[in-house]
Amino acid sequence: MIEGGADGADGDGVRPDEWPQRTSEERTAVVLRLGVVVAAIALLVADPGLAGDRLGVAVALVAGGLVYALVLGAAGLARRHLPVPPAVLTGVDGLLALCACALTGGVGSLMIGALPLVVIAASLRTGPVVGRLAAAALGIGFTAAALLGSDPAVTIQRRLLTGLWWTGFLVATAVLVGVLVRLLERQLRATAESRARAETEHERYLSERALRDRLVSEGQARLDGARVVLHEFRTPVASLTALTSDLAADRLSEDSRRTATRLLADHAVHLQDMLDGLADLAVSAGSPLGRVRPRRVVLAELADGVLDAAGVEGHRRRAVVDPPEASVRCDPQRLRRLLTNLAENAARHSGDEPVELELRHAGGVLVADIRDRGPGLPQGQEGVVTAKGVALGERRGTAGLGLWIAEALATAMDGELSLQPRDGGGLTAHLELPLPAA
Repeated sequence: MIEGGADGADGDGVRPDEWPQRTSEERTAVVLRLGVVVAAIALLVADPGLAGDRLGVAVALVAGGLVYALVLGAAGLARRHLPVPPAVLTGVDGLLALCACALTGGVGSLMIGALPLVVIAASLRTGPVVGRLAAAALGIGFTAAALLGSDPAVTIQRRLLTGLWWTGFLVATAVLVGVLVRLLERQLRATAESRARAETEHERYLSERALRDRLVSEGQARLDGARVVLHEFRTPVASLTALTSDLAADRLSEDSRRTATRLLADHAVHLQDMLDGLADLAVSAGSPLGRVRPRRVVLAELADGVLDAAGVEGHRRRAVVDPPEASVRCDPQRLRRLLTNLAENAARHSGDEPVELELRHAGGVLVADIRDRGPGLPQGQEGVVTAKGVALGERRGTAGLGLWIAEALATAMDGELSLQPRDGGGLTAHLELPLPAA
């Protein structure tokens, strides 16, 4: 019989919540213990003469062993704690095996095959040193069983030699189990160290990849910022060139000169804001939008400035501000850039048709609608066209930054920009910005 039932697990200090991890091992121990008892029963049934004139004692011993195995097995299956140390159970298993050897022929007993199982269990449960001591004790016990329980025809010398043989064999078994356990522990340590190194390398790889992705993202953001600045400089520079040429050639009427002068002032402020944004780009993480610089903005003046900057003149421009005297506090550079990009896009696609700009401020929300009578957008392209680098229609093949910049500006100002088809043809760019009242 072998030690190692469910009670042994409890005796080893296994908590109830650790039982699921021990189920397979405990079941194996239960099956082996019952198997040894069943084997003893089978031997006595097959050849009662093995017990000689001690058959009654042998039957009682087997019956007691069966009860013992069933109790431990039931306790294991019920996950009950038996207050019995594992060493005691190992001793009981060994004692029962020795008694069975003595009652079934001594040196010729087939039950001697149970002794190595007890030695293995003791070595695994209590360590190599105790396992070797247990093996020596079992060997001495078997020698005594051989002397007392062998057939009278067997000489004393043979009984002693057989006892010494099995003593050496059991000790060798304990030594081998100890060596194998040490090898297994060494392999487990090597596996754990290898896994720890692999996890460390994996963590290092993840950190390096995160750093690389961040650097790439920052580099892309700076590149985007440079492209935005170049894109945004194009319109005021072109307008400044045209206005200064007309002023220098004295080709403008008095009203046109006043308008041109106002536009020059607006463009100068816009370029100053753009240069500030470029400075921000040089020292920041690469945001293409620069820092927020809130100022008071009169919506009527903003509407005129946006349409002027977008090149919408004469009968093609329609501006509505509600209420007419409304003003807000926001970043005028961002708002102007956003509306100018939308107005330029509308003017580009409207041909000779008017471009309508409507600004409404109420309840802390600025609503802007820029309407055109262009071809509109293909079905399902309302969200795609605001992506970076996307240009549709006549603009296909260009940088495609205008609406992407508008979308980025709206998002940076916590606003929402949507492109909606217009009844009768065309497109409406609808913008909602949450702004505090001026």
